[in-house]
Amino acid sequence: MKNSISALSLFVIFSCGQKENHQINSERDSTIEGNVFAQIAEIEKVQASDTIHLKYYTNSNTVIIKTGNGIERKFDKKEFNKIIDAHPEFFDEVIQSPDILYPMYGKGFGSEAGQDTYCLLYTHFLKQRNTGAEKSEQRRILTDVYLNINSIFSYLSQGGTYFGHQESRLPAEAEYSIYINSDQDNFTDQYDILKQKKLYIQSLRQRIEDEVKTDKALTAQEKIERIRKLNEFVDKINHLIINTFYLRCTQHFQFKYY
Repeated sequence: MKNSISALSLFVIFSCGQKENHQINSERDSTIEGNVFAQIAEIEKVQASDTIHLKYYTNSNTVIIKTGNGIERKFDKKEFNKIIDAHPEFFDEVIQSPDILYPMYGKGFGSEAGQDTYCLLYTHFLKQRNTGAEKSEQRRILTDVYLNINSIFSYLSQGGTYFGHQESRLPAEAEYSIYINSDQDNFTDQYDILKQKKLYIQSLRQRIEDEVKTDKALTAQEKIERIRKLNEFVDKINHLIINTFYLRCTQHFQFKYY
């Protein structure tokens, strides 16, 4: 009887061991299978990212890129396709701002003028994601607002190359502003922005008055004329800011660059 119990116990232990081994092997096989599928998915993702830029190749002898503020640049076919090959960051699944991308990937463009060209290309490719009538309207308004902001501070600083380069680069900033807000309803305000907008416009006018009045190089009459001229830019901005989206973008652009 005792021997029978021992044999039965051994049989149970052996059976449990077999069951545990089978379970371990199944889990190991599932893990291996899962890893294989994950590796395949990652390879396919890399392959897709390596070829996604191909659709942007041109067959034309010349590519002309224009922006809404009159900036224009021509590229020949070889040059344009070479840029596409060299700059996959323009086609990433998630696009970063031009201020982040240029220091990382734009060194080959060299000078300040080279950064202008990089921003032009950035604008060109991102614009192809920001499609539709609504985004076209956002592009028009933001570009106009940013131009007026740049003009105000150019006047206050007596001009300079910085503002000339900014005029070339601000379409890229406008395009990025549209892109990062593309999942939001940018034409419906959650609350009345009238008071915030009024305060912002007042702050611009006050900034102009304070800086012009302390400019010792201007006569009293010149100061009056300068303030009047600069307030014309503010009037345009005031007219263009019609909702929270434009107000936030305008404030961000000004405080970031000026």
